[in-house]
Amino acid sequence: MTTLSLRLPDDLLHEIDTFANEMHIPRAAYVRKALEQMNLTVAAQRQRTRLMEASLKVRAESMRVNAEFDKIEDAPHA
Repeated sequence: MTTLSLRLPDDLLHEIDTFANEMHIPRAAYVRKALEQMNLTVAAQRQRTRLMEASLKVRAESMRVNAEFDKIEDAPHA
């Protein structure tokens, strides 16, 4: 495991200590969990962005296909 050194504002450190104590876990474990949660959040946002970009790329084709289906629904014997 690698060691990480960082500077934190005193009020943030106090908040971290308060929550870590409430959860009965060491400060380092609390910070690790916070970083893991942030990584999950960023990964989910990245996936949403990629899906939105892919959706926009196929939107025109999807609209064309939907229009064709609309014609078939309006004229079932066509």
